[in-house]
Amino acid sequence: MSVDSSAEPPAPGDDARPPERDDARPHLVLITGLSGSGKSVAAAALEDLGYHCVDNLPVSLLRTFLRDPLGHLDARVQRVAIVADARAPGFADAPTRWLDDLDRTQLDVTLVFLEADEHVLVRRYSESRRSHPLGEGERPVIEGIRRERVALAALRGVADLVFDTGSWTVHELRRTLHRLFGDAPEGGRDLTVSLVSFGFKHGLPRGSDLVFDVRFLGNPYFVPELRPLTGCDAPIQDFLDAQPDFAALLDQLAELLRFLLPRYRSENRSYLTVSIGCTGGRHRSVATCERLAAHLANDGWQLRISHRDLERAGALPAARA
Repeated sequence: MSVDSSAEPPAPGDDARPPERDDARPHLVLITGLSGSGKSVAAAALEDLGYHCVDNLPVSLLRTFLRDPLGHLDARVQRVAIVADARAPGFADAPTRWLDDLDRTQLDVTLVFLEADEHVLVRRYSESRRSHPLGEGERPVIEGIRRERVALAALRGVADLVFDTGSWTVHELRRTLHRLFGDAPEGGRDLTVSLVSFGFKHGLPRGSDLVFDVRFLGNPYFVPELRPLTGCDAPIQDFLDAQPDFAALLDQLAELLRFLLPRYRSENRSYLTVSIGCTGGRHRSVATCERLAAHLANDGWQLRISHRDLERAGALPAARA
């Protein structure tokens, strides 16, 4: 199968058909193309889909692998992605020679070629301030781009999928690859949602995507018999249940996440961290995370609960699914 999407499509990659794959053999995606066209983004997208990825593999090692792939793969590894391009010495001199060593009886192979217009690549190199691997002379970037395009023309001609990424964002490239190589029809890999309780006095959790402050709720800390307990304990949750705002908060947060999570997944996010904070991270935020997880438990999301500041006191393990 060969699909050339060099013409600007109505929606990036929508005219490309998913490759027909033989599940009896490991699947290998070979990513190549012009420098600056998005090969690293493509490799990261495939890694999110469970592919074992290798970037900038030397030609000699690539040929050794392709001669006997099963001899170099763990039997449990069924998805591999390899980026091979002009950064490897000798690659641009004979870019199709390594394909002679490809044993398609052992591997189900898809060769993906990425490219972009000259002015787009020049702009990307200017923004990144990196040198072109084939650049020489007074105009190293533009001359490198032109030399590479000529050198890789034969490789482009035998590719299974050719994508012009010049008008695409990184999200559009990722979405296209998730649609072509992912198992799920809509969002690619399932989204894992981490619910993290914390105390503001200890600082925000690193990597938070969404942060909610529940310090407006009445504080069990000021009830002497409740102070030693945590938000996982029934008396704390009963105390909060007696406040009408607690039930309203849970309903509103659950509905907001039900709105947001499918949209994050449509952008091919694999992980989302929702942090909920109170003063010390022991009572209100913990109870909110626990009850919010119960609200979302039947919605099909992969949930992970972590009480960051309870771990400080040794009250609970750091996280659980």
